[in-house]
Amino acid sequence: QVQLVESGGGLVQPGGALRLSCAASGVIFSAYNMGWYRQAPEKQRELVADITSGAGTNYVESVKGRFTISRENARNMVYLQMNSLKPEDTAVYYCNARRVILGREYVYWGQGTQVTVSS
Repeated sequence: QVQLVESGGGLVQPGGALRLSCAASGVIFSAYNMGWYRQAPEKQRELVADITSGAGTNYVESVKGRFTISRENARNMVYLQMNSLKPEDTAVYYCNARRVILGREYVYWGQGTQVTVSS
């Protein structure tokens, strides 16, 4: 049974920082591409950052230079360090695991963690 469990969300003032963590179980973690998505009220879910099994990274333009995604394969963990937070970063953040095996895509989601940036 695959599980992704996020933690680290909360309320922070503009300019502050948070570190999100995602613990994975039930998968061969090192073989999966991992990502962080977010969904704000009345908006579509969007990719924030992802990191491949080979540790290549990709970021949405709006978070470049502020957010850093990383992974720790030995602990089955993926992180999102968020600095210089802005009110527009407010959203539910979801952890995502993705892998293609023999042409079939396997995708898993966590339950989400709320991030609120407000003074």
